[in-house]
Amino acid sequence: MRCVIARFPFDLTKSEVEQSLNGIAPEPVVGVAVTINSRVYPVMQVGEVITGQNRRDFTTGEMRRALTRLGFACHDAAPPAPAAPAWSALTDESATGW
Repeated sequence: MRCVIARFPFDLTKSEVEQSLNGIAPEPVVGVAVTINSRVYPVMQVGEVITGQNRRDFTTGEMRRALTRLGFACHDAAPPAPAAPAWSALTDESATGW
């Protein structure tokens, strides 16, 4: 499928993208992510790998659109997990009334 990324046309297939990311460790996700081969990658990392261009040359929207057209699931990064309550609050005698 022909995708235009940073004003350059790329002929990409889903299997080529999967193969090019084989063996590449995902970076921590901040922002938009894509699931490829059960791994979650930042879309900008995927764009850099498949185009060979600097991440500043294209936008997240361009990559999200291209990867969605290829059949990948793009999604926003999961929000950080809420902080656990402090132990002092759980073991404080005044909180239990004993």
